[in-house]
Amino acid sequence: MTEAFFRTRNSRHGIELIPQAEAASGWGEEHMRGLAVSSALARAAEQQMRTIRRPDLTPVRWTVDLFRPARLRPCSASATVVREGKRLCLVDAVLEQDGRHVARASALWLAPGQSPPGAAWSGGARPEPPPLDTALIESQHRLYFTEETGWGDAARSTNDARNTIWHEQIPVVEGEPVTSFQLAAGVADVVNVAVNLGSNGLEFINADISLALARLPVGPAVGFATTERIEEAGIAVGTAVAFDRVGVFGTATLCALADAYRAVDVRSFRPIT
Repeated sequence: MTEAFFRTRNSRHGIELIPQAEAASGWGEEHMRGLAVSSALARAAEQQMRTIRRPDLTPVRWTVDLFRPARLRPCSASATVVREGKRLCLVDAVLEQDGRHVARASALWLAPGQSPPGAAWSGGARPEPPPLDTALIESQHRLYFTEETGWGDAARSTNDARNTIWHEQIPVVEGEPVTSFQLAAGVADVVNVAVNLGSNGLEFINADISLALARLPVGPAVGFATTERIEEAGIAVGTAVAFDRVGVFGTATLCALADAYRAVDVRSFRPIT
């Protein structure tokens, strides 16, 4: 079984999340990766929804601000309800470490219902998942794809081609099953790799994650296919579609800052020296 991002520990401050090796980032030995941060916040948001007993609602938007470096040290995630109504619920979550907030998230749940009869345009990217018999890169739990090279390891994507990433679920906490929302919310952080991976490796670090969901993903893995990227003066913004083996289920956007001096070689997830 894939190792989880965290294990839990009871302390005088409550239940703490203890980062495991899977939570380590390629940006530095002491940094926690965005997948782990977003997953912990998503877990807290879902726990809050269970507390208020709203199984009638489904998550449709997930936004994370990564405003301080999260370290590989004990942390805690908590969530509060901002607004609850008959057809919606807005939840805020924070990740706290060493007495201060290092990341925050906002989640919107809506009540699903019957689609209206009118027709509206629906189109765009329709990415295909990898063949079922294609083995993932075991150490990274993912595959990379470009139209020129097909599915494979990161070496196929270290160029200026448009990228797609397919990523399997990673448990958030040891002993807990991964929910579909945790899968989508956590893996959404790899959109930065899909959007910003280039000929010199990953030279941009994302400051946020934004995910919009028409439905929850089906299965143990999801993909993100880059649809647009714009860069100016060391700032990059990008968009991607989220898909599973059923089809496209959402979209993602991010904003990132250039960090060429600490560029990451995604084949090993170590800084390029």
